[in-house]
Amino acid sequence: MPTIDAAHAFELEFARAKTRAELADLLREACALMGCAWFALSHHLDFLAAPDKGVRVHNYPEEWAYWFDQNRLGPSDPVHRASQRSRAGFLWHDMRRYDAPRPGDETILAEAERHGIGDGLTVPAHIPGDAHGSVSFAWRPGCAAEPDALQFARMIGGAAFEAADSIANPDRMHIGPRLTSRQRQCLIRAAQGNPIWRIGRHLELSPDTVREHLRNARQRYGVNGGTMLAVRALYDGDISFVDIARR
Repeated sequence: MPTIDAAHAFELEFARAKTRAELADLLREACALMGCAWFALSHHLDFLAAPDKGVRVHNYPEEWAYWFDQNRLGPSDPVHRASQRSRAGFLWHDMRRYDAPRPGDETILAEAERHGIGDGLTVPAHIPGDAHGSVSFAWRPGCAAEPDALQFARMIGGAAFEAADSIANPDRMHIGPRLTSRQRQCLIRAAQGNPIWRIGRHLELSPDTVREHLRNARQRYGVNGGTMLAVRALYDGDISFVDIARR
């Protein structure tokens, strides 16, 4: 039976996981505790086009995974689409609350059921600047996902995805902020659409000093343009969408 104590124990174990195999074993144990059959931790990517770009750990039937990839459903799967509009996660039988059905959705769900995948639940994993991702657990056809299982999955989903990301991208966890405080301030103002003179007036800097800060920031990231600088800084967490939206 999923409990808060069990969730805390899983969080600690996910933090200790060093390999995808260890992570898969923990997700399999979580499945057993919830009484489900399947798990899938994945970025919402077309893995045929970009096999090395994201993280994916699952125990779905190989035939289903092959069909899913051949149809390039990573970005457009109905469960993935719904998770991109949810903050806390949802039961699959409630996912229409988050995203309107599209042609082909019923075919996808029917094909999943044909491969032994019935109802389920999904917890989103969104990192600003990164591809959307999620952690899902699914039951065999005829079994319904329960709210208690969703609450448990919410408690462990973030830790599971962070563990997977650190295993796949170990360097990311050890990179500190690349930009100085002044570089961040200038970049945020530039990303908001402010011209150099206005940035300088707000920060009480000369236009040449603003240009120097932005030039040094571009050099730190090895990019040539302001747009790519903003994208890279968002991806690495030096700045956030909240910073840019704030006036």
